[in-house]
Amino acid sequence: MSGSEMSGSQTSHSQTHDPLHGMTLENILEELVEHYDWGEMAQRVEINCFKKDPSIKSSLKFLRRTPWARSKVEALFLEMRRGDEPVMDHSSLKSKKVDPWAKHRK
Repeated sequence: MSGSEMSGSQTSHSQTHDPLHGMTLENILEELVEHYDWGEMAQRVEINCFKKDPSIKSSLKFLRRTPWARSKVEALFLEMRRGDEPVMDHSSLKSKKVDPWAKHRK
């Protein structure tokens, strides 16, 4: 086997162990928003694009040019997938009709 054949097989083998392999940043954000919501995401990853007028488009723009924030979002996604995130009681939030944006309004 030549050196180039070995490196090719090693690359594909290592990619299969990467839990983010094949996931786009847009897919990651969509799953996070569906699982949590913008308010809870803003609490877990404190970045303004999740706090003020959040959208997939604005978040993608920010995360693509901000590596530290993207790393935090990817880590949150992996925690969610593994089920490692702290459990929050969403039933109490719904029954009290808490406005997650209230503290940000003036």
